[in-house]
Amino acid sequence: MNKISELFGSMVFNDAVMREKLPKDTYKALQSHIDKGTPLSMETANVIASAMKDWALEHGATHFTHWFQPMTGITAEKHDSFISPTEGGGIVMNFSGKELIKGEPDASSFPSGGIRATFEARGYTNWDPSSYAFIKENTLCIPTAFCSYGGEALDKKTPLLRSMEAIEKQALRILQLLGNNSVRRVITTVGPEQEYFLVSKELYEKRKDLIYCGRTLLGAKPPKRQELEDHYFGAIKPKVNEFMEELDQELWKLGVLANTEHNEVAPAQHELAPIFSSLNVAADHNQLTMELMKKIAGKHGLVCLLHEKPFAGINGSGKHINWSLATDMGENLLKPGKNPIENIQFLLFLSAVIKAVDEYQDLLRVSVASPSNDHRLGGMKLLLLLFPCSWGMI
Repeated sequence: MNKISELFGSMVFNDAVMREKLPKDTYKALQSHIDKGTPLSMETANVIASAMKDWALEHGATHFTHWFQPMTGITAEKHDSFISPTEGGGIVMNFSGKELIKGEPDASSFPSGGIRATFEARGYTNWDPSSYAFIKENTLCIPTAFCSYGGEALDKKTPLLRSMEAIEKQALRILQLLGNNSVRRVITTVGPEQEYFLVSKELYEKRKDLIYCGRTLLGAKPPKRQELEDHYFGAIKPKVNEFMEELDQELWKLGVLANTEHNEVAPAQHELAPIFSSLNVAADHNQLTMELMKKIAGKHGLVCLLHEKPFAGINGSGKHINWSLATDMGENLLKPGKNPIENIQFLLFLSAVIKAVDEYQDLLRVSVASPSNDHRLGGMKLLLLLFPCSWGMI
């Protein structure tokens, strides 16, 4: 076994770890819960939590957190240690099924907090077992959805999970109408390409506009822009290559399928693209990717700029969404095949996507609209790219 295969997913409580650590009946109950929505008993949750805690402690974790995505554009986490006091002034390490399944962080100070009175602004985090738990900086991170007491979505994950469920329901209905009764699941897949700028930390600290706004507000145009487009796919500079190597290592530990990296069109602009995974997991991994990009850049005397348009006069960055639908049989529903004109299934699903984009373009627009993204529009980039890719699902 080579080093990369040993490294990959080493900090993730993934399926292989669960098969090893969980009793067979517990593992089957969890898989049934993920695939079919079968209720999970508290007894089963306690067994899972105990195994997850033991694994986390083996890997140096001291705390756990419900890792969620409030409407701030970044992730949130509240750390609690595994310690519980015992008689005589000692401690034991505990983690219960209740702590695994549900948390109660204060929701009043998030962007959604203003829609209710403070005493009603409680928020609840709920375990999302379809996205694996992982260890980051000695903390067991448990991906969760975040909702209010009344069930309103307060985060980015809840609407995402609901959309995946709705798409799967309708896709299965269409497949059954076409006589395809062997498919049990339809998974929305995504490979989000992430573009970013790397600039010298020393120079960055001289620009207050970059520090406070993430982009330049004044100043002369750069002497070299992208007229020759010679930066695109050019040789990667040693310092940037060192950053990319460390980023790959840390992402692979967390099970992120970081694959392609190259120079982009603008000077100091680069891109990282992962291999396809399910939409929910890809969204979680993209948040981890952006967080690690910023953290690791600092270790190399660099600053990672994720603003969509950090510099006037040169290309902005994008997050290209390579989107598709795959069945549990390994079939890509948006793959045309050798003779697309006779492929009724492909034509029907492609037409449905086109119609959906046409009729619900306002919702698509709202989902990607932000001050920074709107500022980026123009030049060589589009607002949103949907690629019904032919690579299928991993």
